Amino acid sequence: MLLPVVLAGGIGSRLWPVSRALLPKQFIQFPQHQGSLFQATLGRLEGLAASGEPLVICNVDHRFLVAEQLRQLGRDGDKILLEPFGRNTAPAVAMAAFLAIAEDPDTLLLVLPADHIIQNVQAFHEAVEQGVVLARDNYQVTFGIVPGAPETGYGYIERGTEIRGSAAYEVSRFVEKPDLPTAESYLASGNYSWNSGMFLFRAADYLQELQLHAEDIYSACQAAASEIEKTADFLQIPLELFKQCRAESIDYAVMEHTERAAVIPLDAGWNDLGAWDAVWDESEKDSGGNVISGDVLTQDVKNSYIQSQSRLVAAIGMDDAIIVETADAVLVANKEQAQAVKQIVDGLQQVGREESISHTLVYRPWGSYESLAMGEGYQVKHIIVNPGETLSLQLHNRRAEHWTVIKGIGQITCDDSEFELGVNESTFIPLGSKHRLANTGTTPVEIIEVQVGDYLGEDDIVRFEDRYGRIDE
Repeated sequence: MLLPVVLAGGIGSRLWPVSRALLPKQFIQFPQHQGSLFQATLGRLEGLAASGEPLVICNVDHRFLVAEQLRQLGRDGDKILLEPFGRNTAPAVAMAAFLAIAEDPDTLLLVLPADHIIQNVQAFHEAVEQGVVLARDNYQVTFGIVPGAPETGYGYIERGTEIRGSAAYEVSRFVEKPDLPTAESYLASGNYSWNSGMFLFRAADYLQELQLHAEDIYSACQAAASEIEKTADFLQIPLELFKQCRAESIDYAVMEHTERAAVIPLDAGWNDLGAWDAVWDESEKDSGGNVISGDVLTQDVKNSYIQSQSRLVAAIGMDDAIIVETADAVLVANKEQAQAVKQIVDGLQQVGREESISHTLVYRPWGSYESLAMGEGYQVKHIIVNPGETLSLQLHNRRAEHWTVIKGIGQITCDDSEFELGVNESTFIPLGSKHRLANTGTTPVEIIEVQVGDYLGEDDIVRFEDRYGRIDE
């Protein structure tokens, strides 16, 4: 059996301010694409021969994003493996491999990052079918993207001897992201491909190679895999055991050392949307070479990417520019400096700015909330609770709350009282009171919440009951 393993970790910081730690790029729906990149990755698996239901690996903080996007595709049965924190690709795939061989020792793993675009799905399927043949012959297969430009943002694979009877080659070496002259020499030689980060191998073979070349990772993952907690919705990797595992990529841990590495050239309209210039490159452009979305006015603008989410953006006299507006941040950059956006995110993280973590609109398993206003000692939020969902039974130690219903009928719990609240009705939640908001109806419930207190952070929540398994967070 071929088991697709979809790696849905990472945050894609080079696509800030749209991509944030709590809403990574793989879960974003870009204006000119249908569905998210994660959903598109799953869609490409349809029609793949001998392919089973995929295993999705994601960070525990993104589990409800994954579950909701699977639900939108009607894929409620897919398995979701939760990492307590990221440890790069080698440990993640090792966990998948241990799960796979427990069910079928001959399982092949097709490892796919969740944030890629592939235009030619048929060419992708044909490459995978070639990879299956090689993997059954104990090769560790990677897919090398046929380069169309001297790209300095990707690692490269140099191919060696052609493998007889296939369209694949032995891997001569993996090389790091090159400078421009080196990348130009790679392109001119015709002997290099971009490193896609996609792999295909027998699960048992991968574990054997991992044990040989990175025994500490193998042992740590073996111990963690034996203690995976299985619930109705998720597979949870134990935090303390996974903490013992060092972070490492498949390339460094296995592919650069194995004697059975093979590369299959793939020319299928691939892009990993690694930065805003890549989004511009992949999008349909107007007569001026611009990609425009949202409420945007331009004058004398060429070859630029401009996206507005919450207000009017006006641009004059711009060329090769990136302008991305969200409710709480605006990015302005030259297209040539697109890769440097990560440095901005790193700086935000160093000073503890929330703009690197979440948007003003934050999705939760029960619905969403959006911060409308904030000042000294107060915050105003718009909260939406989906039909049949409920917030946890909780209390706050440092803030009180005022709730006013603007749509629907909310079921309110406040200490020993339970009552309904309709449109234009309000209630007060005193500091320290156990409370809950539930929606037992068939339409969303919306409220305006005014928080008042000396601390308004999201970590001032003590949960007593929670249907989403967040009591220990």
